[in-house]
Amino acid sequence: MMRGTAKALGPAPDDRGARAPEPAAAGNSRKSQRTRLRIFEAAQSLFVEIGYHAATNAKIAEVAGMTRGAMLYHFATREELMAAVVPFSQARRASLLQEAAESLPHGSDRGDRVIEAYWNLLSEPAFIAFTELEAAARTDAGLREILRPAEEAFDQAQMVENMFELVQGARGARFQASRDLARFMLEGLARARLTYDAEARTENLLTVVKRAARNLNRKGADTSLWPE
Repeated sequence: MMRGTAKALGPAPDDRGARAPEPAAAGNSRKSQRTRLRIFEAAQSLFVEIGYHAATNAKIAEVAGMTRGAMLYHFATREELMAAVVPFSQARRASLLQEAAESLPHGSDRGDRVIEAYWNLLSEPAFIAFTELEAAARTDAGLREILRPAEEAFDQAQMVENMFELVQGARGARFQASRDLARFMLEGLARARLTYDAEARTENLLTVVKRAARNLNRKGADTSLWPE
């Protein structure tokens, strides 16, 4: 990940100059929490549908069914909004990972089921939205700094504890390589745009990822990665 000096997130095009004069801090009442939840869900939905830059604070307020002033009461700036939306999206990803891990069947093919489960999770809105934020953060130092703790938590703890560690139950460079190969191959494939024979090519790649993970974990007797 590129690292740089953090700076405030630039406002979206129609958010410039739209700050409220000394807004009071949003309360912690149930009503306030419900309102903030609507904002988070609207933001996540828009990041998936139209992208980070098009999902301005004003657009998010509109989808959340709020006035511009009400939005400013809760989040006066783009940076404040993102500092709250990112943990929300990360919590959703962690929850989905845990649910998937708990539903995995036991057996010799559990490793394959983990790979299939994570592949399916990458189509969930929380994962798509987070990918959109990571893409936007490449050229936005402020957003990059906000994302970093969530990315580190996902990489160092949740990804291992909730999914792959349950299957492999071991540590070390070889097992780390197995986890990384499966994870990043799947994430790369999810972001790819296959223009022909997409279903067959995807199925072949998933089979190769499963075999590679088994080989690295010394699970199974496959010596070739190709499914034939």
